[in-house]
Amino acid sequence: MRRRVAVTGMAGITALGCDWNSIEAALRAQRSGVVAMPEWNRYADLRTRLAAPVPDFVPPPHFTRKKTRAMGRVALLAAVSAEAALREAGLLEDPVLSSGHVGVAYGSATGATDAMLEFAHLLIDGRMDRVNGTTYLRMMSHSAAVNIGVYFGLKGRVIPTSSACTSGSQALGAAYETIRAGQQTVMIAGGAEALCPTEAAAFDTLGATSTANDAPGTTPRPFDVARDGLVIGEGAATLILEDWDHARARGAQIHAELVGYATNSDGAHLTQPSAETMAVALELALADAALGPAAIGYVNAHATATEAGDIAESHATRAALGRAVPVSSPKGHLGHTLGACGAIEAWWTVEMLKRGWFAPTLNLHDPDPRCAELDYLMDEGRALQCEYAMSNNFAFGGINTSLIFRRVA
Repeated sequence: MRRRVAVTGMAGITALGCDWNSIEAALRAQRSGVVAMPEWNRYADLRTRLAAPVPDFVPPPHFTRKKTRAMGRVALLAAVSAEAALREAGLLEDPVLSSGHVGVAYGSATGATDAMLEFAHLLIDGRMDRVNGTTYLRMMSHSAAVNIGVYFGLKGRVIPTSSACTSGSQALGAAYETIRAGQQTVMIAGGAEALCPTEAAAFDTLGATSTANDAPGTTPRPFDVARDGLVIGEGAATLILEDWDHARARGAQIHAELVGYATNSDGAHLTQPSAETMAVALELALADAALGPAAIGYVNAHATATEAGDIAESHATRAALGRAVPVSSPKGHLGHTLGACGAIEAWWTVEMLKRGWFAPTLNLHDPDPRCAELDYLMDEGRALQCEYAMSNNFAFGGINTSLIFRRVA
């Protein structure tokens, strides 16, 4: 029997804040988390000097050195976010955590890059003095997932996802499918990413980064005809997904129901997106949710502010949904948080769906005419009462994901 999947806890850490009230206030005020990074001036050939860091992140005091010595920044962001989500779900002290019925699905594009540097010194200098017993544990791509599992004493499944910009959304999808199939009762699911200039450099080499270095608040500009590239950000978000009947039986608050998920791949190019297979992913999510295109009242777009990505995604969205559906993206506010973006954007989608208010895409003023005709939310937010919202993400390697949430009255 296919089980229903409830969202019973949500929390995150972003450049605009760590609680929804603060974040919504920033969204309504059209504040940007993008800032200039003067410390990157030492990288002479790096063209971008912009990022959206999490300001003043300090783990709570009970995250002691003994408990966190195998955690780099990415795992710390993930674990702190997961704790807050579990607390909101009312499960932080629940014995179910160690029962074997609770698992974790969590994604990041990479582990701690400072740990990679320790190994780099070994390869460059031939010396082991910077390598220690936690170097690999902090560096490995599944560092966030396994550290959450150990920190909270989970005995269930651990599903790491590391697929660049779809790491967080694939984690949510894997968690959803696991509960739906009856393999776990609760899943801690999400994504995290820690800011590093190497990530900016990766996109810089492709000519895909914004160079509006003297005007950080004006960029990135997703879907806009004057866009000049993406900005890298960081953060984490965690959703607690739970068997619907289990959540109801314990009297949990249910924020939304996750009703549909799909992922596929273009199978064509590592960096150039395909609108055709992106659209198929959206159609597969609709089929999974047993919904027609008209049911979707809002789409949270991936929208990285790159030319090829924005254009392909817009046409895929129009093709799959068949109309000018309301669309916006948080990346104008947060930049591209890579492995965290799918989870952060799913969290924000649910929060907006609950309240019936949807934020605009910051810095979008003049949609690129090459993009498909959609109802782009611009300049200020919009009140919308809808039952279903879709959150889409796309990644290098041609990986496509789509999640569909239902508002719970």
